[in-house]
Amino acid sequence: MTVNVSPESLPALVLNADYRPLSYYPLSLWSWQDAIKAVCLDRVNIVSEYDRVIHSPSFEMKLPSVVSLKSYVKPARHPAFTRFNVFLRDRFQCQYCGSREDLTFDHVIPRSLGGRTTWDNVVAACAPCNLKKGNKLPAQINMHPWQKPFHPTVHDLHNNGRAFPPNYLHESWMDYLYWDTELEP
Repeated sequence: MTVNVSPESLPALVLNADYRPLSYYPLSLWSWQDAIKAVCLDRVNIVSEYDRVIHSPSFEMKLPSVVSLKSYVKPARHPAFTRFNVFLRDRFQCQYCGSREDLTFDHVIPRSLGGRTTWDNVVAACAPCNLKKGNKLPAQINMHPWQKPFHPTVHDLHNNGRAFPPNYLHESWMDYLYWDTELEP
């Protein structure tokens, strides 16, 4: 019996030219359309394929499950400041109470008091703690983050990210992912 799987549920893992994922967090995935386009433009090599075939009047091919770039892209040395990366640095946990629900981010030194939106001033906070702290300094309300905010390295985020693997990992990707092994610093 053949199961008809939608192409939308079959993303391609994107590897750099050295066969390492472009990104682990979030995992570098392309839609099937982007993967096919990159193949047709000769920008990637197909490393592995799904059993699913797509057709057009003049074209037929298996959907790629893993592709590698033909040109090496130098990885960022310092992670971008994003909401996701702040949450990942703080292990998806409120830095005031430990809750994992309803996360936002909090400016330790409030913006109204000159605090900036930087790695060294922002922490993950649940909405109730963020509301409770308001525009007060930690000492004023006796709410201190468990961990002092810091600018993480890519290695820090990789280490934290191993505790939060993606919900879906296709078997053809496993040789290229290192969820349980030590990553290089």
